[in-house]
This record gives sequence, C-alpha cells and structure tokens, in this order.
Amino acid sequence: MHKSKRMMLSGSISPSLNTMIKQAFTINKSPLPWEKAIGAGICSGLPVLLGLLFGSLQYGLIAGIGSFTYLYTFNVPYAHRAKKLFLALLGMTLSVGLGTLLAPYPSAAAIAVGIIGAIAVFVFGAFKMAGPSAIFFVLGFLMSTGMPIDPALAPLRAGLVFVGGALSWILGMIGWFIKPHGPETLAVRNVYTMLADFMDSVGTDHFNAARQKLISTLNAAEETLLAGHLSWHSSDQYKRLLLLNDQANTIFLHILEYCEERSGKLPSELGSSVRFIAASLDHKDNVNANKPTRTEQADKGIYRLLSLIDHADAILRVPMTKISREMIPSSRPSPMTVLGGSFDTNSIVFFIAIRYGVVLTIAAIIANSFQFNHSYWVTLSCAAVMSGSTIVATFHRSIQRSIGTIVGVVIATLILSVKPEGIVIVVAIVLFTVLTELAIVFNYGIAALFITSNSLLMAESTSPLYDFSYFATARIIDVVIGAIIGLVGALLVGSRQASNLLPHLMAKTIRSELQFLLVLFSEQQEEKHVDDKERSKLQIHLSNLKLVFTTALGEIPNNKKALELLWPAMFAIEQLGYLLESCLKTTNRPILSDESQSQLLLVFDTMAKAAEHHQLPSKKTVPEIKGFSKLTKEINELQDALQVSGNDRVSMDK
Repeated sequence: MHKSKRMMLSGSISPSLNTMIKQAFTINKSPLPWEKAIGAGICSGLPVLLGLLFGSLQYGLIAGIGSFTYLYTFNVPYAHRAKKLFLALLGMTLSVGLGTLLAPYPSAAAIAVGIIGAIAVFVFGAFKMAGPSAIFFVLGFLMSTGMPIDPALAPLRAGLVFVGGALSWILGMIGWFIKPHGPETLAVRNVYTMLADFMDSVGTDHFNAARQKLISTLNAAEETLLAGHLSWHSSDQYKRLLLLNDQANTIFLHILEYCEERSGKLPSELGSSVRFIAASLDHKDNVNANKPTRTEQADKGIYRLLSLIDHADAILRVPMTKISREMIPSSRPSPMTVLGGSFDTNSIVFFIAIRYGVVLTIAAIIANSFQFNHSYWVTLSCAAVMSGSTIVATFHRSIQRSIGTIVGVVIATLILSVKPEGIVIVVAIVLFTVLTELAIVFNYGIAALFITSNSLLMAESTSPLYDFSYFATARIIDVVIGAIIGLVGALLVGSRQASNLLPHLMAKTIRSELQFLLVLFSEQQEEKHVDDKERSKLQIHLSNLKLVFTTALGEIPNNKKALELLWPAMFAIEQLGYLLESCLKTTNRPILSDESQSQLLLVFDTMAKAAEHHQLPSKKTVPEIKGFSKLTKEINELQDALQVSGNDRVSMDK
C-alpha cells in the first residue's frame, strides 16, 4: 500500500534542466475562462472610456489601474469575495497614493515596494487566497512612481484608482443577484463527483489516490461553505448545501468501514446514484427521468450505503421546512489565529514573504543605481518572476516572462509608433486584458506577451515616443535584468528552507493531532471553545505542512529519494487529521482512561521524534477507542508509514 502511495509522486520531483525548460513551454489544456476574461476586459476599458468621454484620457488610464481589482475575482462565496475585492481595492488605492508620494525619493520607494510586496505575499499565503498575490499592488505602486513627479497629486490619483476599483468590485459581485450560492453549490457538486469516483475505485489500484483526492475535495468544500457563512442570515439553500456536504462525509466514512470488513468492488449503481445527485444540484426538479435504476442488494453494508445515498437525495429535494435536522457550520480560525500561525520564524509563508520583499527592494536599488530608463520595469519583472510558488515555478516564469515580454514589447512598440488616440486605446486595452485572462490558463509566457503590451500601452500612450528602437531595446533589457535578479534571488536566498523545515513541521503536526485527539476523548469535549482552539491549531499545522512539502518538491536541487520516502507519512498524517475532524460531528464520544491517554502520549511522541530526527520508530500498541476503530487503524497506518520511511532511510545511509 505504501508503495502505491509513493508512486503517486513519481515523475514530479527534481526534473532535469532540459525537462524544466520544456515544461516552461508546455501548453496546459484548460477550459477558457470566458466569463472572467470578458468581465476583466469591461473593467479595464470602462474607466478609460469614461476618462475619454469626460475629456481626460490620462485620468481614465490612472483609474484603469484600479480595474486590476477584478483580477482578484475567483469562484469563492460572495460573502468572502466582497471582503477580498474590497481589500484588493484598498491595497491598489494605497499603493498608487504611496507611490506618488515617494516618487521623488528613490531609496524610500525601493524600501516601500519591498514592504508592499512582502505584506501582500504574506497575507495571500497565510489566508491561502487564490489570486495574483502581490503583483498588481507592486505594479500600481511602480507605475505611479513612473508618472510625472508631483506628490501633491497623490489624493487625486488614489481617488481615481478607487473609483476604477469600485467599478470592478460592482462587476465582481454582480453574479450574487443570479446565483447567490453558486460557488458553494459548485464545491458540493465537486464533492459528490469525487465521491462517485472514489466509490468506483474501491477494490482497485486507484483506491488510495482517489481517497486522497476526495479528502482534499471535502476539505476544500468545508472551507468554501465556511467562507460563505453569514452570522446574521442563512438561506435555505445554504443550509441544504451544509447538510449535503455533511452527508457526503458520512457516506465516505461508511465506505471506509465497509472496506475494513470486506474486499472487492462496490456495485456500479452506487457511483451512478451519487453522480445523479451531483448533476441534480443545479437542476433538482428536471432530472428525475434520468435517475439510475438499482438492483436488489442483500449485503447489509451495501444496503446501508444505499440508504445514506437516498437520504442525500432527500436532502436535495425535500423542502427545508420538512427537514428537522439542523446544521451549524464549524467555526473558522480567527484572522488573528491564522496570522499568528504564519507569523513565525518556522513558517514557510513568513519566509517566502520576507524573501520576496528583500529581493524586490534589491532589484529596485539596482535599477535606481544604474539609472535605467523607466527603471521600475526592472523591479516589476523581478516581482512577476518571483511570484512563482516554488523555485522550479520561478525558473519557469523567468523564461516565460523574458520571452513573452520581448514579443510584447515589439507589439506595444508597433502600436505606439502609430500614435493611437481615443477609442483605439480603449479597444486595445480591452482586447489585451481579455487575451491575458484567456492565455493565462494555457501558459504564463503567452499571457506575459499581452500583460506587457497592455502595461506599456497604459503607461506610455499619453507620452510622446521619439526613438522606437531605443524604447523597445530599453524595455527588453529592463525585463531580462529583472528576471535574472528574481531568479538569482530565489536560488540564493533560502533555496533549501522548505526541506529543512519539513521534519520539524511533521513532528509539530503529529503532536497537534495528539492534542486534538485528547480533547475529543476527554472531559473537555463538552467545552466547545477548547475543541475549536485545538481544531484551529491542527488546521493551521496541516495547511503549513502541505505547503512546505509542496514547496520542497519545487526546490532546486532537492532530494528526490528522501521526499519520496516521506510521502506515505504525509498521506497518513492528512488522513488522520481528516478523521479527527470528523469525530467532532459525533456526540457522546467515550472518555479515555488515564492508561489509554498515557499510551497515546507514548505512541505520538515516538512518532513525532522519529519524524523530526529521521529515526526508525518502534511500533507501539495503540489503545482501542470504542466506536472509533477507523481512528485506531489510521494511527497504526501512520506508525507503519514512518517505519517504512525510516527503514528506507537506513538502507539509503548504508
């Protein structure tokens, strides 16, 4: 079993230089985000068009910087999206205002751009928010430093950006009037789709991979539903989605129990029934004719599964007034708890943010010292390259950014050479924005082409351009230098930080799981605030551990064999964390005796020390937890995984 888990990682670790170069030019096969692309195009063009109509194209272009707010729109609940977009709007406004104020002071501006970048990277990393992170805040700051220097214009420019961003906020939230719980519905539909795939995988070689995907999907859906919770209002649709997600967890846990007692595949109609529920989430009144047929089942376990699936179907279709069961969403870690968990010298998020800020400041100082023409392009290029989530991704971005920018500069120069005016500029900005959003899902290099063309058009369309060859050459040199600084900075500053942190964070997470387990099965289980506190700690540790492991995979160089050996233990830690959280939904949990608690302390302490010090742990007896055999089994699985990796490490050392 551990071998199959380890094989899931093969092919993704330590690629050769030739492979990494080829990967930089890989075209991903993803659906085109037409809705977001068109929305982004409208947001970028509308402020410029309004500026043109009111007789000030320059003001319209400045307001257009605020339109980058829309690029932080992702498929998250509208309650969360409203706050996220507003914070992005404020960040963009403050960046442009601060850039205008500090433009006369290059040294102060260099420090400020590093601070802006570091704060944005830290916040996006700590809260795990999807989006372009710091890049557009940095872009807004740098573009304002490249405008005619006049600190007195800071309020005006910031106000224009705020107006442009407000238009983007409105457009980003307009879907709430059509599908107020669209993102939550999609998350639950994904859960039932993955649950069906998991059912089909039972008794096959794909079981462990499907189980891991399902747990990740369940956790993601839980986060999405929590993000969509409003303390002052819960609609019937939202309550229904909570119940459906909880029922999916119940079905999953029952399948795990079933697999412990029996071997072989599950009947295919089970997966078909669950897929039917997934398909019905958006059209629950129109698909009854396509409901899959079932055969009679004598097996009690299968009959129980069918009953659970039928109950999920009933939750979907029965009016909420007839459902007596109530679901109260679990509490999320408070913002201060999340920030506190990331604001630590052992946090990879904190380290990445500091590295980003320091390298960005160095790039700005270098650009200013050598007096590059429009030196902010050096810093901006560095910021874009360092936005890669790993060292490998940074390497890819340096290649993609350089090549994409060279082509983009040529295109922008050709457009600027004909001195475009008025509506032509508006149309070009809209077109480049739409193409950027469509291209980004395929390859960043293609997107960089349109990003560069668009940025140059916004920054230079109102400035006279006399020497086109000099302009193009200068921009290309700036971008290449910035890309090199970003790549070198990522390689030299803590390139092995994630690998060094991994053993410590594994041990920390294992100990956190122990603390949560002891709270769940002790007299403290009635104290909800204690449950929530330990649960929040565990969530943060699990999240940090997964991020560190992913980052370690992308390091150059990395220890391919050592990371492969840790994979079974990583898998088991995540499974155990999921099962522990599922225990919260069970009432009347048994209280462990002092002897059982002492034995669990010994078991987990042995595992934590083995993980932290690369030791071969001795397997300890796990006390039985009445009614929670899956939990006992998973703890044993974690011991086995650590023994396997420990044995293999010893063999490697020999």
